[in-house]
Formats: sequence, structure tokens, C-alpha cells
Amino acid sequence: MSPMITAVIAFLVDALIGDPRSKFHPVVLIGNLISFLEKILRRDVDKPSKKIFKGGVLVGIVVIVAYLVGFGIEILSQTVPSLAAQIFIQALALSFMISPRSLADSAREIYSLLDVENLAAAREKVGWIVGRDTQNLNEAEVVRATVETVAENTVDGIISPLFYFAIGGLPLAVAYRAINTMDSMLGYKNDKYFYFGRVAARVDDVANFVPARLTGFLFICAAVILHLDYRNAFEMMKRDASKHPSPNGGWAEATVAGALNIRLGGTNYYFGEPHFRAYMGEPNESLESTHIIGAIRLMYTATVLFLMCAFAIA
Repeated sequence: MSPMITAVIAFLVDALIGDPRSKFHPVVLIGNLISFLEKILRRDVDKPSKKIFKGGVLVGIVVIVAYLVGFGIEILSQTVPSLAAQIFIQALALSFMISPRSLADSAREIYSLLDVENLAAAREKVGWIVGRDTQNLNEAEVVRATVETVAENTVDGIISPLFYFAIGGLPLAVAYRAINTMDSMLGYKNDKYFYFGRVAARVDDVANFVPARLTGFLFICAAVILHLDYRNAFEMMKRDASKHPSPNGGWAEATVAGALNIRLGGTNYYFGEPHFRAYMGEPNESLESTHIIGAIRLMYTATVLFLMCAFAIA
């Protein structure tokens, strides 16, 4: 049962302290390793097959290093005679792998800016957490971008690392965080990374396959607890989850859209070019800043539900 006690403490540490911004943050260090290996391996003149191979080599190295680092922390913590200290050391390390507090803080800041009608600042802030162009977004589009990010990052930033910690301890949780970081840095469908980042993107898809679907059902249960539209959440998950361009993203976004009775998706602009993303959910309610708070509440409730279920199973 101690692993799930560790997970609960990690969640509480993150909730109380948050994610420190430091160049020594483990995720920053993972990113530095990825950038270092990319400089060595990626060459624009390489043939597509060679780019895919080299990208796969990078993924293999980073995952192995991350797993060994997590394993090393786990072993070192066990040299401490106090069981409570062992648990706290591992919980502290795990808290760096999850990000509910930072995700909620960013979303709440956007909500607060919209609440005082500071749309320009809200656009700038949402640009920090999404990849699309934000300089021309209206209030509804800022809300949509924020809700979509909270929903999707509930998988990537919370449930997935906790899921892998539950089944494989700290080494697997750190390895997952490395996989997700590689996808965010290399998994683009542009000329630079279309081939080199392909393995990183595919491995991330596989890693999130089960946690994404689990998160969809956790959101439905959270909707029941929060007195939201859980029936519509289930219907929209069944109907729209597969419409998302990612094999996993729709399970969170479609379910949240259903629970809040809003419609997500639509036209996004990237570097000035329009890209249409399939709609998820029905526009039963107009997008308003209060829906950001609803998404945050769903995120926290789903996280607590996961911890409770994992603790009960353990």
C-alpha cells in the first residue's frame, strides 16, 4: 500500500507547494538531454528512413536514462532507515512528474483576466500554454483554448504519470514524463520533425492509450460528483472522442465538453495558417469564463478519484 501513500503525498505536495520554476527541475533536465541529443543526431540532409532511425535512437536513450534515474532515486531512498523518510523522498520526486497545481494556476489566471475584461492579457497568457496563434482570439476562443488544455493535460500531466507510478513505481513514472516531454519537443508534423520526431510521437500515443480512456471515465464520475451533465459527458465521449486528431486527446476533451454542455474544437491558427479541428460536444451553452473553473474542478476531482481507486486496489 505504501506506493499509493507515496502518490497521495506527491499530490498533496504539488497542491500545497506547486511546481518550482528552476533550471534544475527534472523535466527541464530531461528537456536539456533531449536538446543535446537532437543536436548530435538530427541532420536535415538525412533521408527520411535515417531520420526516423535516429529519432528512435534518441527516444531509446532518453527513456533508458530517465528510467535509470528514477530507479536510482528509488534505491537511494531505500538506504534511509526511516520508512516515512523513504516515502517522502519518493513522493517529492513524483511531485515533479505531475502538474495539477501549475495547470490550475495558469487556467485560473486566464479566468481572472477575463473576469476583469483584460482580453489582451488573457490572450498573451493562454499563448503560454497552447501552441496555436492567440493574438486575435475573442473571449470565447480564449475560453475554448484553456478548457481544451486543462482537459488534455489532465491526461499528460497528471493521470498518466500517476498511472505508471501505480504499475511500475518511480522509474516508470519518470520514463513516462520523458516520453511526454519528447513528444512536446519533437512530435510536430512539420518539415523539421515530421520524420525525426515520428517515433517520439508514436511512443507517446502508445503510452497514453490506456490513461486517456481511463481519464474519460474518471471525468464522467467527476461530473456525477460535481452535479454536472454526466449523461451528456458519456454520450459525447462515445460520439466524439475518435474525432480528435490525436488517438488519445478526444477522450478527455469530448467528455469535458459534454459535462460542461459546451462545444470544443473548431478552427485554430498556427503561424497564420488555419487548421480545422473537428467539433466535440454540442453548444448547449455559450463559452464563458466560468467554464474554465468547471474544467479545473473536473481535473481535480478526476485526480482524487484516481488516487482513491488506486489506493483501494492496492
